[in-house]
Amino acid sequence: MKTDIHAEDSRLAQIRVGFLPLTDCAPIAVACKLGLDRMYGLALQPLRQPSWTALRDRLLAGQLDAAHALYGLACGVQLGLGGPQCDMALLMTLNRNGQGISLSPSLAAQWRDGAGLAEIARRLGRPLRLAHTFPTGTHAMWLHYWLAAQDVHPLRDARCVVIPPPQMAAAMLSGALDGYCAGQPWHAVTEEQGCASLVADSAAIWPDHPEKALICRADLAERQPQLASALIETLLLACHWLDQPDNQEQAAAWLAEDAWLGLPAETILRHWRAYPLQAAPLRFFDDGRVNPPASADALWFLGQYRRWGIWDGAGDADIARALCRTGLYRQAAARCGVACPEAGGAAVVLMDGQRWPPPDGMLPKTGADSAAVR
Repeated sequence: MKTDIHAEDSRLAQIRVGFLPLTDCAPIAVACKLGLDRMYGLALQPLRQPSWTALRDRLLAGQLDAAHALYGLACGVQLGLGGPQCDMALLMTLNRNGQGISLSPSLAAQWRDGAGLAEIARRLGRPLRLAHTFPTGTHAMWLHYWLAAQDVHPLRDARCVVIPPPQMAAAMLSGALDGYCAGQPWHAVTEEQGCASLVADSAAIWPDHPEKALICRADLAERQPQLASALIETLLLACHWLDQPDNQEQAAAWLAEDAWLGLPAETILRHWRAYPLQAAPLRFFDDGRVNPPASADALWFLGQYRRWGIWDGAGDADIARALCRTGLYRQAAARCGVACPEAGGAAVVLMDGQRWPPPDGMLPKTGADSAAVR
């Protein structure tokens, strides 16, 4: 394989891969620990980032070659929302499900006692103070959708702020927040500290939703398709390994190391494995169904940006197709013997009763001010 990316010798291409300390960065850790990267002529250099904003900025500046990133981060950068525009390549989906929403213990108790979220907000006498992790990211969109489905307008009835996932516990302990949406293991951490309680699983919002993706700049994927393909193949093998239950304890032990999450393996495993609140488990592979980049997934995020007044552009389908490198993924999957199911699959019913993808293939017409918000 020929490459011009930071090659230390003629055998391995050094690839700087950014990640945030979350359970679903596991494919990056596994690829490095098992040496899967070297099987494909790569040497992954995992670089832990303090926030999604820092990861985005370093990726755009060329300080990272690829990244474990929020699916919505790739969409937002592609559109130039909240920062510089840069054409992106979404190479594969790394996982589905595995996120959640936690509330303070007092609010969670009211919610479990049957008080509606709108009633809880009225009792507070002020807007809910909530956090997510990136303005166009998955957590922001799960939080918005969850609130709206319960008659709480996320822009009028709540004050949402951006906080990096590892800082959620401190914000809850200080009383600055009423709740937050983020990935694991940070819900397990706040539960152990007694400052929050998990009340909603992200798969209850959208069953088997896309979450993190392997992304890079479009110019890299187009200039070095062989390298991008090798990166996909490496992480496909890692995702397959992770979905074997017998391997999860070892993966959690690796993630517990300071260079990755720096938390006890027991805390990491607590919400990775079956948990009563989970509508569907964290999945990395699922017989190849998790990983294909699907234009329908990207279209959902574009529709939500339009819904909340973040974006009012045109050409949704063309944008989604350009972002999701389906052809490159299919070639890589075929080379490493992974079946490639049809992208999108069957429609699912979201928590407010809407079907995705919609039967007519058209985006729902939802305005930012639509009541309920539907």
